[in-house]
Amino acid sequence: MRETQNRPGGGRHRAALVEKARLSIKQGSKSFSAASRLFDKPTRERVWLLYAWCRRCDDIADAQEMGGELGDQSNPEGRLNSIRALTQRAFEGLPTADVAFDAFGLVAQECGITPEMAEDVIAGFALDAKDWRPRSERNLLQYCYHVAGAVGVMMAVVMGVDPEDQETLDRATDLGLAFQLANIARDLVEDDAAGRCYLPMEWLAYQDIEPGQHTKPHHRQELADMAAQLTDLMEQHAAASKIGAAKLPFRSRWAVLSAARIYTAIGREVRARGTAAWDHRVYTSKTDKMRHAAAAFFEALLNRPQAPAEMPEWSRRQLAEKARSA
Repeated sequence: MRETQNRPGGGRHRAALVEKARLSIKQGSKSFSAASRLFDKPTRERVWLLYAWCRRCDDIADAQEMGGELGDQSNPEGRLNSIRALTQRAFEGLPTADVAFDAFGLVAQECGITPEMAEDVIAGFALDAKDWRPRSERNLLQYCYHVAGAVGVMMAVVMGVDPEDQETLDRATDLGLAFQLANIARDLVEDDAAGRCYLPMEWLAYQDIEPGQHTKPHHRQELADMAAQLTDLMEQHAAASKIGAAKLPFRSRWAVLSAARIYTAIGREVRARGTAAWDHRVYTSKTDKMRHAAAAFFEALLNRPQAPAEMPEWSRRQLAEKARSA
């Protein structure tokens, strides 16, 4: 028998992996797909390759396809083990029979993404597999770190940030946290229908809401108040992230600031709609995306971010260490 060779991308042609990844991001995230067009070509392709892995891991963890309807939720540990095994093979340059994991193996080799970085993301799927619920605001941010902040770290490395530049990686984490907080605020009712709740139990207790009752009509004002708390946190982390974006090359800075504007606009719209925020799904139109990209162009050109009045309370290392110890 011929021994399997270790080659980045599992031996697949790079162009084929890039094209599959492009289609993945186009279908999986219209907002991020639009922002990714602003990168220079080499960075854009690597961002697509990384996104394909993130999307595929998410789909395996939730037994779904491209973020669609949840499938059979039995055996979550088995799905988690599959993600870890395929990711390990990708790092080793072995074929995985899954394009997204082969794409990840390629971009990891090209950019220096480490197994520890990948494990921080996989830890977020592990929390969902345990039907984990945040007790406090710090727990909420711990979860957001693993499902989005840790992705921000890998994205920063893909954009050329030195893996030892802890300050810039902290700010990349902030952007991921802001994205996830906006998503949670928008999807509160949708998540509840899937049996999930990412609102801290302390927040629910303060609002005197019974477990599992936060989306009921008689609690709609309290739900709107908690969504506003989420978007306030989003604003703080988004503002902090701009300090790190200032260190990126112009094209990457423009893309990151565009994505930040698009996602924070979602959170702000949820807050503005108040109790009507979940009557219709909040989204950004193509025209809005173009407007945000234009505004981000001049923001990136000026490149004079203002530090928020108060920096985030917990660092990336604190959030990561808590989950690893758990």
